[in-house]
Amino acid sequence: MKALAISMMLEQDRQISEAVEQQRSRLKSFISRRVADPSDVEDILQEVFFELVEAYRLMKPVETASAWLLRVARNRIIDQFRKKKPVPLADLNVESEEGEMLALEEFLPSSYAGPEAAYARAVLIEELENALEELPEQQRRVFIEHEIEGRSFKELAAETGVSAKTLLSRKRYAVLHLRQRLQSVYDEFLQ
Repeated sequence: MKALAISMMLEQDRQISEAVEQQRSRLKSFISRRVADPSDVEDILQEVFFELVEAYRLMKPVETASAWLLRVARNRIIDQFRKKKPVPLADLNVESEEGEMLALEEFLPSSYAGPEAAYARAVLIEELENALEELPEQQRRVFIEHEIEGRSFKELAAETGVSAKTLLSRKRYAVLHLRQRLQSVYDEFLQ
């Protein structure tokens, strides 16, 4: 009987090691895209693997380890956002198609609507900031000044000495990049 128990534990250890080895990089990438602090990423990763070990030790079957690990990781990320205070967003404004100034806050989930909304909000802000940082300086500048600060192309052209047509072209390239870059985030939230 004792030999059977030892044999079962060795098999569990093998399965756990195999799951960790196969899923570690994918899971770390998944968490890193949602959590900014690398030490928090490592903490969440360790918590997820700890829960995997617990599940095996308590004889709770894990049918598909990858899906189970992602679900546990998502839950741990949400728990992490429950612990943190909402990140204040600067008073940024966006001009609507009707010319009305809208606060960027109006487009984001409320930080007070619960941990899942706070998580979604933080992910969106981080992804937008990252996508803006990827832009060439000239495109980033014209996008921010026109879209966020509400400045006109005419005003920007007068200030920079660059034609309004060139500024419009730079903004167009910025918008195309941002749309492409943020599409995966948009698709993920629709799932």
